[in-house]
Amino acid sequence: MKMHIFHMKILDEEGGEFLIAISDSEQTTSISFNYVEKELCFLNENRLSEFLKSNEFQLRKILHVKRPETFYKGFELKFSIREGKDVKAFNDLNQILVLDKRNGKDKNYVIKDSSKKITELYVDGSFLSDRKKGGMAVIIKYPDGNYDLKTFESFETSSCLIELEAAIKGLELLKDVEEIRLITDSQYVRKGLTEWIINWKLNDWHTANGEKVKNIKYWKKFDTLTENKYIEFKYVKAHSNQFENTMADLYAKDMARKM
Repeated sequence: MKMHIFHMKILDEEGGEFLIAISDSEQTTSISFNYVEKELCFLNENRLSEFLKSNEFQLRKILHVKRPETFYKGFELKFSIREGKDVKAFNDLNQILVLDKRNGKDKNYVIKDSSKKITELYVDGSFLSDRKKGGMAVIIKYPDGNYDLKTFESFETSSCLIELEAAIKGLELLKDVEEIRLITDSQYVRKGLTEWIINWKLNDWHTANGEKVKNIKYWKKFDTLTENKYIEFKYVKAHSNQFENTMADLYAKDMARKM
């Protein structure tokens, strides 16, 4: 899928409707958007407006995630749209999200299944609020069927962030491996690197609300570790008795108890 980059600027507001200019390197078009009613109107007819109409769901996603107070005259934002993106497939937890950053490229797509015989990385993190302690577990399953287990302590206080830490630890351990299948029960990890991070980087690590990305040092580290790699992100539901995921969860909790 080809990625297109756009710039939007809120020009004016009247009666709850915002006039927004959207441009690429060649053209500009205008839309009006009411964030209360979620009404979107295209005000021009040109190539750019036709492209945005054909990818309206992705445009709406950018507008819908913005909080009401971040709609104001003068607000500017860069955003990306993947041409022909199958949004339904990307949101299907049964599908595998692929990030391919080999050879200087940045490909992002979906596959239903993968028969690739590649190194698998199972990660999990745990924060025990009663002890205020955290732990991580990384299980590596090599193509020959052998396993390697690593556990680490964490000083963070959020399970989501500790899961991201665990993924980073796993990628550090596999720094010399080009093809990896990352299996996680964390949507924060799965969506963060395959979708959210693209627009964050376009806006100097700011969100659609104009705020600095939280946990930015971890996301930057994660982004760097994926350079020149092919990574499949496979989601597994937590506590679904998937063997390696269950073991990673148990070892992460055990590590948090030991601290």
